[in-house]
Amino acid sequence: MGLALDSAIDLYLDHVKVERGLSRNTVLAYGRDLAQLRGFLAREGIDDAERVEQRHLLGWLVWQAERKRSARSQARALVAARGLFKHLRAERHLSADPSADLELPRIGRKLPVVLSEREVVALLTAPDRRTPRGLRDAAMLETLYATGLRVSELVALRIADMDLDNGFLRTVGKGGKTRVVPIGDSARQVIGEYCATVRPPFDKSRRAPALFLTHLGRAMTRQGFWKIVSRYARAAGIRKAISPHKLRHSFATHLLEHGADLRAVQAMLGHADIGTTQVYTHLSRARLREVVGKHHPRA
Repeated sequence: MGLALDSAIDLYLDHVKVERGLSRNTVLAYGRDLAQLRGFLAREGIDDAERVEQRHLLGWLVWQAERKRSARSQARALVAARGLFKHLRAERHLSADPSADLELPRIGRKLPVVLSEREVVALLTAPDRRTPRGLRDAAMLETLYATGLRVSELVALRIADMDLDNGFLRTVGKGGKTRVVPIGDSARQVIGEYCATVRPPFDKSRRAPALFLTHLGRAMTRQGFWKIVSRYARAAGIRKAISPHKLRHSFATHLLEHGADLRAVQAMLGHADIGTTQVYTHLSRARLREVVGKHHPRA
């Protein structure tokens, strides 16, 4: 009797969480995919990792396709399975890796939806900066568009992470990696005003480390900020679906459209692989083709 699948999966999830430092959401997604694999193999009468063969994994992929799972979901599930068996082989729990020759489903990379520069201006000017909450909201929106942070990184910012004098902030991204990102003058000005006039009365305890606080003195949450962005998008007359991540997409796309270096944008976004950043160059080309098609007399 070899290693039980339940124990094998637990070992692997501990490995990706502790040693590889994958995000909580990624670990949870892998856990769901591997639990699904565990259930499929159980129906095949297999509960031992050593007994899993390539044909079983192929059957699992067919089973997923028959249930209309998207190519992207199938690809992620296979990444989880391949990671599991590769880890078990490396740790000598298996004599062979049954997933070694399996191919990932081909998936097309969807171009992200971005706001136009005019829509960004409308969104950033929607909050009433004469009110405490409006000034805080403006500071958060300006920070997001100025830095391209993920919303989780934005709400996790601390006062200690800000260097407004020199125009930088420090953030911890995926995998626990720290990066330093420049802040533009417009964002620096409104963040400074928020910190000087709004944040002190919001900080009831006088000890809150978070930069952006609710009026009750608590750190802003992702869900709370999502609602704020949606409300201001409606007020600005933006019709397309909007989320905080759209500002991250817009930040990257607008930088590249104005001539920024791809490697610099990669560093600011915190992408480990430049291929992830390159999607924004494809988006820029698509928008340029759209402009030519619309305005060129012989298009």
